[in-house]
Amino acid sequence: MVTKASLYTDIALRMNAVNQRFTASRRQIVEVLAAADRPLSIPEILQATPDVAQSSAYRNIAVLEKAGVVTRVMSSDDWARFELVEDLMGHHHHLMCAGCGVVQDIVVPDAIEHELDKTLATVAQRAGFELQHHRLDLIGMCASCQ
Repeated sequence: MVTKASLYTDIALRMNAVNQRFTASRRQIVEVLAAADRPLSIPEILQATPDVAQSSAYRNIAVLEKAGVVTRVMSSDDWARFELVEDLMGHHHHLMCAGCGVVQDIVVPDAIEHELDKTLATVAQRAGFELQHHRLDLIGMCASCQ
């Protein structure tokens, strides 16, 4: 499990590498994303960080994304969602609702993940592609939209 101190140290190093500081506003955004069990939209981030101005949230998300701290997750609705990158928080996949656009994180059991890695590596190799890692988004309808 990642400790808050080690997470902040890693993020500060990444921010420094792109000549940016790990400011209080950026720290608030990171705290919200680290505590979330799914990727969050900017409105959801703003709701959880009332001290952060909307324009500041957009700018800070862009800087965090550039620094390799945050990644963008696109869904079927109009909102991009954001989460901390996998190498900070752990490998996982997403369930995406084609109706409402909600995105949920899912962790696949290790044995299945291992088989998935082998299968995807074989597919990539057959195409002459060197696989570095994978993301898997399962698209369907959530319980509310069914």
